[in-house]
Amino acid sequence: MKPSVPRRVGLFVAVVQFFFALSWTVYVIYLPQLAAQAGIPKPAVIYLLMLDQLVFLCSDYACGVASDRMANANGRFGPAVLAATVVSCLAFLLLPYVTPGAPPALFIALTVLWAISSSALRAPPLNLIGRYAPQPSQPALVALTMLGLGVAAAISPYLGVTLRNVDPRWPFALSSLTLALTTLGIVAAERALQRVAASATDVKPASAATPASASGPLPWALGMLAAVLAALAFQVHVFLNSSPLYLRYASAADLQHLLPVFWVGFNLGLWPASIATRRYGGVAVMGAAGLLAAAAASLAQMAGGLGMLLAAQALAGLAWSGVLMSAFSAALVFGHTGREGRWSGALSSVLALAALLRMAALAGGANAFQRDSGLGQMLEWAPAVLWLAAGALLIALWKSRRMTVAIDPARRAPV
Repeated sequence: MKPSVPRRVGLFVAVVQFFFALSWTVYVIYLPQLAAQAGIPKPAVIYLLMLDQLVFLCSDYACGVASDRMANANGRFGPAVLAATVVSCLAFLLLPYVTPGAPPALFIALTVLWAISSSALRAPPLNLIGRYAPQPSQPALVALTMLGLGVAAAISPYLGVTLRNVDPRWPFALSSLTLALTTLGIVAAERALQRVAASATDVKPASAATPASASGPLPWALGMLAAVLAALAFQVHVFLNSSPLYLRYASAADLQHLLPVFWVGFNLGLWPASIATRRYGGVAVMGAAGLLAAAAASLAQMAGGLGMLLAAQALAGLAWSGVLMSAFSAALVFGHTGREGRWSGALSSVLALAALLRMAALAGGANAFQRDSGLGQMLEWAPAVLWLAAGALLIALWKSRRMTVAIDPARRAPV
């Protein structure tokens, strides 16, 4: 077995996720301008973004399930991912070209087509890792995947400033072509990991494998509830609270330099989180990271100066990296083998649900809430409370499972 093959595949998936995240940033930057050209009023833009998240909510899970079915049926889903990505990139590429003068229905149809087909780039690549990479290496590979997202998020504020006066056709074309070209390697990556899996004597075919759920009880309804709480905390902290926090001590012009601090902490935390996940399991690390995130969010609210706030934001990003990568690692272990796409798709849908709820709050006047003293304080402390609840719930689940393993030592599969 060549351990370098899974690492190369992990780096490839990280690059794909990086360019995919950048395409979303480009889309959000230019959406108001393109919507106006299609005759859609500016107040309706938030509802277009909500529609996108609703599509992600449904299609991410569906795409994960479909990748499981294709892999279980014929052993391959890479070509389908590539085909869906080509459709996604084509729809994305056409947006700035057909929008001027186009009816609103055509613009909305193109965005929905892009949103549906782009789901092929979320759960299926993680399915590839969970299905074929050796389980001890999976946390590190998931961390690499998250690194692509983290780097893209870190540079997004600078991208927004850089592209402010650029013709949208160029960014849309470049991001579409780059993403399509990088995704061409998905078929080769799948074949490489299949060869690695076939050379391992301890790998069983998916049809003969014992589901991970049989290795010990894990109430995944409660686990998914904890994931929803953690994802909501992230949305509120990063997208609703961070800018007002920084504006206590800095100007609006400084935000492009300050907002990436969270993502710097996120990227730095991925590697140690992967080591901890390999040793203690995803549920334990996710719970501990949730408690750390709650403490960091509280420190951010109590910060007496910009230095302390920056430290708290970096710590919150580091904690969120532990929550996110350990959650996907646990999902891959729980779904092994045959349901990796289902569970990673479910987690992607949870993230979309949290984003949808945050946008719904904005559409309902969350900014006005922040100006109201009572409701504003509730919003300020919501991330700490939600992360605390998620972390406590996950630690309770982890301890419950440890007790079960102690009673029945045969149930040892780490989740």
